[in-house]
Amino acid sequence: MASQRLNIGAWPKLNRFLARLGADQRGNVAMMFGLSLPVLLMLVFGGIDINRVSTAKANLQDALDAATLAAARSPYTSDQTKELNAVGLTALKANLRATDGVSFNDSDISFTVDANQVVKGAAKIQVKTLVANIILPPYGKLLDDTLPVASSSDVQRSSKNIEVALVLDVTGSMNNGKIESLKSAANQLVDIVVQDVQTPYYTKMSLVPYSMGVNLGGYANNARGVPTATANVTNIVWSTGSIKTVTAATRSATAEITTSAAHGFAAGDKVAFWGASGMTQLNGVVYEVGSVPNSTTFSLKGLNTSRSTALNTNQSTPYVAKCLRSDCRPKVTAANHRLTKTVVFENLRGMTSYNQRPFEISEVTANDFIVNAVGAEVWSGGGTTACGENGCAWRVFTSASGSLRALKNSDCVSERAGNQAYTDASPSSARLGFNYPADNLNNGLNPCLNAPLRPLSSDKPGLKSAINALTIGGSTAGHIGAAWGWYTVSPNFNSLWPSNGAGPYRDMNVLKSVILMTDGEFNTPYSNGVISSDAGTGSGSTADHINQNAPNGSSTSQALKLCTAMKAQGITVYTVGFQVGTTGAAADLMKNCATSPDYAYLPTSSTDLSEAFKAIGRDITRLRITR
Repeated sequence: MASQRLNIGAWPKLNRFLARLGADQRGNVAMMFGLSLPVLLMLVFGGIDINRVSTAKANLQDALDAATLAAARSPYTSDQTKELNAVGLTALKANLRATDGVSFNDSDISFTVDANQVVKGAAKIQVKTLVANIILPPYGKLLDDTLPVASSSDVQRSSKNIEVALVLDVTGSMNNGKIESLKSAANQLVDIVVQDVQTPYYTKMSLVPYSMGVNLGGYANNARGVPTATANVTNIVWSTGSIKTVTAATRSATAEITTSAAHGFAAGDKVAFWGASGMTQLNGVVYEVGSVPNSTTFSLKGLNTSRSTALNTNQSTPYVAKCLRSDCRPKVTAANHRLTKTVVFENLRGMTSYNQRPFEISEVTANDFIVNAVGAEVWSGGGTTACGENGCAWRVFTSASGSLRALKNSDCVSERAGNQAYTDASPSSARLGFNYPADNLNNGLNPCLNAPLRPLSSDKPGLKSAINALTIGGSTAGHIGAAWGWYTVSPNFNSLWPSNGAGPYRDMNVLKSVILMTDGEFNTPYSNGVISSDAGTGSGSTADHINQNAPNGSSTSQALKLCTAMKAQGITVYTVGFQVGTTGAAADLMKNCATSPDYAYLPTSSTDLSEAFKAIGRDITRLRITR
């Protein structure tokens, strides 16, 4: 009974406790916060994960765009997937390096080229997360701490036709290994720019080596005009009677000459000598016969040989002849010779000492003229006459050192003078300049360079072969190189090379560039086809310079004007000053000639030169894609 009473008494107390507990509202907020805290934490960290994934995706897209662009710039085709992937993967890794919390396998990255020359990049990365994999299904597995993010990018590889003029300095200063470094860098540039596939867009390069000018080879006549034709010599006469062999000459106040046979001269006759050794003052002078003691002896008026060197008949045989004219000047017959003031003979027989020498002339008629020189030897046939004016096969001029010089025309060209000096007007309407170099034949040291210009071409082996064959020599007419770099990408010069012509200006599908390289200051301007008297140091001997200043000014000023003109036509100009320093005339020209200072490179080593050419090649391919 006692137990029963206890149980009956406990129930009211329990009921009252439960009632009080149910009615008590203290601690509700804390309890609710405790219950919701896990959910709130998952939502907060999930938001962070969402932001991380969003940021990673944006970074991946930017990196993949850049990597696909890099792959598109490369020369690799659809048959070179491994090489293409290597380029793209390297660029992707470099661009994702600063992105935290991402990882990927190389096998999840791919770059391909389709039939339309579109480079396609695809990439998948893993982004490290906090809790997003739990609350945002179906990502990952339970408690997996990464989420996959994928992206793709397409780049139209050949969106423009490319025309690049590579203008290379091959002057004598490119020695001591510099030319070899240039060849290596230029070959790398060819590989970057000239693509193996030339459809639907082409990539072409011209090669313009220069030193004292530019060698046009077979294009020369159409660019500068055909040299004035030569005329055949049909007669040269200056003496009368037979030629006499001189056996002795006295060293006395009045020279006495002895001949091997009867001379037939009389007092007052005019005679001329040639071939004398030792007593060389006999040669090339008109003398008057004085006394005639006997048939094999005669004296000369006005010639004192008492202090002269003895005649040396063992070294050479001296001759003498009576003059037909009192001045002993030869009369030449050459039908329709077209000469005016000067002449150069070639291939004369008998009068061989006249060959390839400059002479002034007088008493000119349509078919005859007088050579303003004392006769020597006897013409025995053959030979041609060439005029000595600008535009002729030879150029006769007074040199800066005062001598009369004759230089032969070459396949090299000099600058264009006149109103079209700084335009790309067609050569048919404004001719380029002739070039008369001081070659070894004329005892000069500045010959026309061996390597001819090559117009635009996609022939990679041919371009590389021409680059590898380059040799050095000569002075620096950089303005002529710059001009012909422009002309090779100018549609106005297509008449010179119709099979290798350039595309039109201002065509959105054509990208034109000129790369002008040098290792020093430009120093070789011209006047009338000959290096001018105001040429700079290093431009050769003054004996090979014409006694005239350059009408267009210095080589440097001309180059700058040409660069300005070609840039105005929408041509991108890159410059490379190899070991020219960062200050001075050459460095300033490189900076001012380029499209902008960013397009001017001043490499100081072979490695730098290679990197400069690579950078230019990459930039050209970038412009092809982005412009």
